[in-house]
Amino acid sequence: MANIQQINGDYYGSKETLTEALPYSKINNSYMSAINNSFGIADKELSIYDDAIFYYNQAIKVSQEQIDKQSPLNNIAVVYIKQKKYDKAIKILEGILETKAFDNFIKSKARVIDNLGFAYYKKGLNEKGLLLMNESLDLRKKNDDVYGSIESYLHLAEFYSQTDVQKSNEKAKKAYEIATQLNSVDERLKALTFLISNGSEVKYGKKYIAINDSIIKVRNNFKNKFAKIKYDSKKEKDENQILRLEKAETSLALQKAQYQKIFFIIGITSLFLLLLYLRKFYENRNRIEKIKTAYDTETRIAKDIHDELANDVFNTITFTQTQSLENESIKETLIQKLDHIYSRVRGISRENNNVDIKTNYALNLKEMLSTYNNEHTNIIINNIEKVNWDLIDEIKKVTIYRVLQELMVNMKKHSQASLVVVKFDSNGKTIFIDYTDNGKGCEKSKIVKNGLQNMENRILSSKGTITFDTEPDKGFKVKITMPK
Repeated sequence: MANIQQINGDYYGSKETLTEALPYSKINNSYMSAINNSFGIADKELSIYDDAIFYYNQAIKVSQEQIDKQSPLNNIAVVYIKQKKYDKAIKILEGILETKAFDNFIKSKARVIDNLGFAYYKKGLNEKGLLLMNESLDLRKKNDDVYGSIESYLHLAEFYSQTDVQKSNEKAKKAYEIATQLNSVDERLKALTFLISNGSEVKYGKKYIAINDSIIKVRNNFKNKFAKIKYDSKKEKDENQILRLEKAETSLALQKAQYQKIFFIIGITSLFLLLLYLRKFYENRNRIEKIKTAYDTETRIAKDIHDELANDVFNTITFTQTQSLENESIKETLIQKLDHIYSRVRGISRENNNVDIKTNYALNLKEMLSTYNNEHTNIIINNIEKVNWDLIDEIKKVTIYRVLQELMVNMKKHSQASLVVVKFDSNGKTIFIDYTDNGKGCEKSKIVKNGLQNMENRILSSKGTITFDTEPDKGFKVKITMPK
C-alpha cells in the first residue's frame, strides 16, 4: 500500500502506512529493510535529506545479504548528490562497483554507473562523467531497460544544457517521448523543464502547465479515493466484528475492555509519535529551506512562465473570445494586453539570457543595469570602465553579472527605490562593488526570504565576500569584494 502511495506522489500518506507496517516487520528482517528503505525514499522526495540518509542506513544495518545493501547505499549517494556532497557520493558509488555485487544485476549496475557519472559531472569532471553516463545508457539499451534510460537522457540533457543546447534538447525530447510512452509524469515534467529552459518552442511551456495542473488534480483525487478505501475496509471489519460479538455476550465485556485499552494505548502512542514527528519536521524545515534557496535557472524560468505569464496569456485569449474585435477601443485594449505580455517575455529573457564575457562585457553589464532605469527609478553607474575586465576570470564575471542582476530584480520587486547607485573599484588583486538604494529596506532577519541567500552562495563559491546593510525605511546597501 505504501509503495502504491509513493507511485502516486502521496509521500506523507505513504509514511503513515509504513508506520502501520512496522509491527509486522518482526516476522523477518527483510521486511524491516524494505520498510526503512521506503521511509528513506519518501523523505528523499520530501527533501528531508538527513532523515532519508538515517533510514537508508537502518536498512543497511538489517540487510542480511551483501546484494541487499547495495540499493540503499546507492540511494544514500543520490541524496549526497542532491546535497552537493559529491565526494561522498563518488566514494560510495565507486565502492559499490568495486564489490562487483551488481555484476549479475545489469539494470542496477547501470543505475550506479549513471549516478557515478552524474556525480563526476556535478563535481566538474565533465569528460569522466560523460563517459560513464554514456556507458550506462548503452547498458540500459542493450538490456531493454526502457524506464532506466529516461534518467540517463535527463542527466545528459542537464550535462549538455550549458555547452550544447541542441544536444540537450535532443536528450530531453528522447526522455519526454519514453516517459510519455510509459506514462511517467514526473519524468515528463523534468524533460519539459530542460526544453523550456533551453529556449524551445512555446508549446513545451503549455504542455508543462497542462501536465502539472492535471497531475495535481489526479494525485489529490487519488488521496481521497485511497482514504475512502481504507475507511470502507475498516468499516466492514468493524461491522463483522459487531456481528461476531453479538453472538457471544459473555466475551463482549472482556473484548470491549481489551479493545478500549488497546485503542487508548494506540491513541497515546500515535499522539506521542505525532508530536515527535512535528518537532523533527520544524527542526528540519530551516535546513530544507536553505537547501532549496539555490534555485537553478531552469526552475526560475518555469516558475516565471507558470506564475506570471500563463495567466496573462489565458486572460488575453478569453478576452478575444468574448469581445468584438471590430470595435476600435477593444482593439486598443487587446494591443495593450499583448504589449504587456511581450514586455514580460522580454523581461524573462533579459533576466536569463547568456552573459557575454568577452570584449563587450563592461558594455553589456552597464546596459543590463541601465534597463532598470525608468521614470520612477534613476540608476547611476560609476567607474565601471576603470576596471580591467580582461584580467578577471570568466566564471567570476558571470557571477558578478548574475548577482547584480538579482540585486536589481530584488530592488524592482521589493525596494520601491527612486535612486540606485552602483560603484565599481579595483586594485591589483581585488574588485570592489558598492550597491546603494534609497528604498524601503527590510529587517536583516528577512534577507533570506527575499531571495538574497542565492547571491551570497554565488559570491562565496567564487571565494568572494558579500555583506548586507539594511533597516526598514533606511535603504539597502550591499558591499561585494571579489578576487580577480
